[in-house]
Amino acid sequence: MATHDPYYVPAQSKWPIIATIGMLTTLFGVGTWMNDYSAGNKASHGPWILFAGGLIVAYMLFGWFGHVIKESRAGLYSPQMDRSFRWGMSWFIFSEVMFFAAFFGALFYIRHFAGPWLGGEGHKGIAHMLWPNFQYTWPLLNNPDNKLFPPPKEVIEPWKLPLVNTILLVSSSFTVTFAHHALKKNHRGPLKLWLALTVLLGVCFLFLQAHEYHEAYSELGLTLGSGIYGTTFFMLTGFHGAHVTIGALMLSIMLIRILRGHFDAEHHFGFEAASWYWHFVDVVWIGLFIFVYVL
Repeated sequence: MATHDPYYVPAQSKWPIIATIGMLTTLFGVGTWMNDYSAGNKASHGPWILFAGGLIVAYMLFGWFGHVIKESRAGLYSPQMDRSFRWGMSWFIFSEVMFFAAFFGALFYIRHFAGPWLGGEGHKGIAHMLWPNFQYTWPLLNNPDNKLFPPPKEVIEPWKLPLVNTILLVSSSFTVTFAHHALKKNHRGPLKLWLALTVLLGVCFLFLQAHEYHEAYSELGLTLGSGIYGTTFFMLTGFHGAHVTIGALMLSIMLIRILRGHFDAEHHFGFEAASWYWHFVDVVWIGLFIFVYVL
C-alpha cells in the first residue's frame, strides 16, 4: 500500500479575518487621503485611517507569523508541508512579477505608442490634432498641456543616486547568498554577519530613495502631477520601494530568529523564502534602473 506523509492542518484561525479588516482599513485610508488631497482638503482624516490600518496589519503579521513559527519549531510540518510552502511562495513571487510586468508594459506602451501618436507619428498620428504644438520626446519635459500638468524642470540623473542604489542592491543580493551558504554549512557567525549586512544595505537603499524623492519634489519639480513621466516614475519606483521595505522587514525577522538560534542546515525554508523575495526585488530594480533612469 502507498504511504503518505502526515499533513498538518491547523485549527480555525482569527488571523485571516484580522488581515482583511486591516487591509480594508488601510486602502480606505489611502483612498480618503488621495481624494481629500485632490479636493484641497488639508484636514483629511485619511492619514489617521491609514495609520490605524497599518497598526492592524502589523498586529496581524506579528501574531500570524509568530503562530506559524511556533508550529514550525514544534515539528508539526512534514516534508509535504514544506513543498506546499515552496509552491505557495513561488506562486506569490510569480504574481508579483506579473504586477510589475503590468507597470513596465504601461511604460512601454506610453513610450513607443501613445506618446508618438500624440506627437503625430504612426498610424494613429491624427491624435496630434489635439495638441498641434506638442513635440514628443522622452523623458517628457514638455507635456501636451503644460498648464494642467506642469512638466519637471529636469529628470533624475541616473549616474548619481540611482547608480549608488543599484550598487547597494546588487551587493545585497550577494551578501544574502553568502548568508544562505553559511547557513547550509551551519556557520552561525558568518551567517549573522552577512545577513545583518544585507539588512543594512536595504535600509541604506531606502534612505537614499527617500532623499531622491525629496530632491525630485523640492528641486526638480518631478511629482505625481507632472505628467505621465512623473506618474510612471513614482508608480514604478514607489511600488518597488514598498517591496524593498517588505523584504528588509522579512530579512530583519529572519535575523532575529537566527540570533535566537532558529534554523539549521537542513530546515530553513523561512530564510530561503525571504532570500527569494529579496533576489526578486533586486532583479526588478535592475529593470527599473535601465528602463526608467537610463533609457
